[in-house]
Amino acid sequence: MRNQLMAAKLAALALALPLAASAATFQDVLDTPAKESALAARSLLNGVVGAGKRVVAVGQRGHIVYSDDQGKSWRQASVPVSSDLLAVTFSSPQKGWAVGHDGVVLHTADGGANWVKQLDGSSAAKVLESFYAKQAATGELGSSEQSAALVEEVARLARQGAETPFLDVWFADDNTGFIVGAFNLIFRTGDGGKTWEPWFHRTENPTRMHLYAIRQVGGALYISGEQGLVLKLDEAGKRFAAMDTGYRGTYFGVNGNKDAVVVFGLRGNAYRSIDGGRQWAKIETGLQDGITGATTCGANRLVLISQSGRMLASDDAGERFRPVKLAQPGPASAIACVSGDVVVIAGPRGVHAHAFDIK
Repeated sequence: MRNQLMAAKLAALALALPLAASAATFQDVLDTPAKESALAARSLLNGVVGAGKRVVAVGQRGHIVYSDDQGKSWRQASVPVSSDLLAVTFSSPQKGWAVGHDGVVLHTADGGANWVKQLDGSSAAKVLESFYAKQAATGELGSSEQSAALVEEVARLARQGAETPFLDVWFADDNTGFIVGAFNLIFRTGDGGKTWEPWFHRTENPTRMHLYAIRQVGGALYISGEQGLVLKLDEAGKRFAAMDTGYRGTYFGVNGNKDAVVVFGLRGNAYRSIDGGRQWAKIETGLQDGITGATTCGANRLVLISQSGRMLASDDAGERFRPVKLAQPGPASAIACVSGDVVVIAGPRGVHAHAFDIK
């Protein structure tokens, strides 16, 4: 019997040692700085944006790269996390924000060279639960039944911790901005990201569709998401109201200018409104794959890029698009215009500058 007990203990120890070693070597991506890599600008990059004369792109394993020569050469930024990053925005040439997996929100005050973490999934969960517990106690969430249901829903979301990603970010200025993500996750800040207020209850999104993109177009703020979801901010009511575009597929993004707003997504689908979202018309893009990015070049030109790297441009506020031939097209996830005839495209093969001419 004693020998059997000893054998069992040794067997248990043999099993425990690899687990202990694994636990000892585990590194949380939220506490692990992004590794320096000579190939960072050629790895998967999901978002790209202009920051004054600089271009900044974000992607996998916390990689952030920036260029000061319109995408000809790139330098890697200092980033405190190695979470995959999905989107980036700048309110000025110096101040910007990036978001991604694990509920991470990063901020830069030097044009994208150095970043600090402002929020992650764990801290966002605490903000959610605390905020809605206080709101329920004051009766600001409606009836007791409505309050209880919302508090429980938020608690379930919070229990996922760092798993829920933020999918996009937008700032009106250096202080006021929004972050949006999976399962209707949305926060607003009025102090540049030092503190965040949940707006989970301020969206007309009862089935909690994912929120993929948020952008200001023509002075109005729009969100696009799953299953045809398009929301527009009602400034007076401080609430995002739903609009019907007539399409039920996912919209990956929203863009446009003072004359029109354009939403775009799966299977080359894009819709356009010239009256602030009351009426929508389908745009014939000629694309069969998903439209993953859009950018404006100057005041009038709107450019779309598809998942396979096919590019379209419009000079009439999105009413008609023409194909643009690229010398070396490739799969794309995002696009930014850096001059009237140069765009930078980010995707699985990194980030590349492309000169084009649609005359």
